[in-house]
Amino acid sequence: MLCQNKMIIGLTGTLGSGKGMLGDYFRKKGFIYLSLSDELREIARENSIILTRENLQNLGNKLRQEKGPGFLAKRVVDKINNQKYDKVIIDGIRNPGEIEELKALKSFSLVSVDSPQEIRFRRLVTRNRESDPKTWEDFLRVDARDQGFGESSSGQAVLRCMILADFKISNESSQEEFEKKAEELYDQIDRKSPRPTWDEYFMEISRAVARRATCNRGRAGCVIVKDKRIIVTGYVGSPKGLPHCDEVGHQMKTLTHEDGSQSQHCVRTTHAEQNAICQAAKIGVSIDRSTLYCNMTPCSTCAKMIINAGIIKVVCDKKYHAGKESEEMFKKAGVELEILKDEVLAYKNQ
Repeated sequence: MLCQNKMIIGLTGTLGSGKGMLGDYFRKKGFIYLSLSDELREIARENSIILTRENLQNLGNKLRQEKGPGFLAKRVVDKINNQKYDKVIIDGIRNPGEIEELKALKSFSLVSVDSPQEIRFRRLVTRNRESDPKTWEDFLRVDARDQGFGESSSGQAVLRCMILADFKISNESSQEEFEKKAEELYDQIDRKSPRPTWDEYFMEISRAVARRATCNRGRAGCVIVKDKRIIVTGYVGSPKGLPHCDEVGHQMKTLTHEDGSQSQHCVRTTHAEQNAICQAAKIGVSIDRSTLYCNMTPCSTCAKMIINAGIIKVVCDKKYHAGKESEEMFKKAGVELEILKDEVLAYKNQ
């Protein structure tokens, strides 16, 4: 099942239960992987703390006690909000205060992973990480602390986190069986996700349109909408009857800007925005006072066409590395520009 909605998934669970396997599964689905443990390791390195499990547990307890139980989670929330990620998997949740912080994110679900102690111990022995316990006695001691036994309210509390989970998954058989459970879990969470916003809806359609593009430097798509109805679509490709980049290669030109900087451009194709506007002209439909959705800030030529076509709003997924001129033109012409993710789209031979 293809997920179309915003999805933020938190992972908690016992030591050696398979949280990493579940994280890998979601990464293959296109999720951004973030970890509270990675945040903790980053802080430890900054303070020259040796990266042992006990040192990290002690540091995590100290930070939660001094800066609040949701401190590590807040660092991750800030990253998600700044980058406007749509699909994220968050590993390493060990305290209920972290869950409270993460609940502020739209479409957050908490998943717990567990399996019997004997199986978990065998996995740790097999993977043989330096920080993992080597004996059964050491494993029991570390596992008990990780779950929260003998810990303060700001300490490790995996057991309490697992009780708060929205979804639970058991990992006690083969990897193939676990992946089947992961697929079922994915579908359950997707069905639970709220309806996408109008911007999310039309942007997702523009991504589908982009799959028809014929220039692999940037398979861009465009959707022009009026009154929440799609008027026309367009994708990047050569003019009708002329060869495509995918068939004969790119036609590259170097552009020198006023500040002396240079950028590379393929000029064989007509841009997605231009093709959409041309399509509207061809079929005789007005796009005056419409909204245009595209994958990055339109180039200056597209921006001029957008302005003259009477389009009043442009919604982009990301920024274009040479989009400053277009941004200035839109501002002067009164065209509203909304960029969903504050990052520059990177593509081949940029």
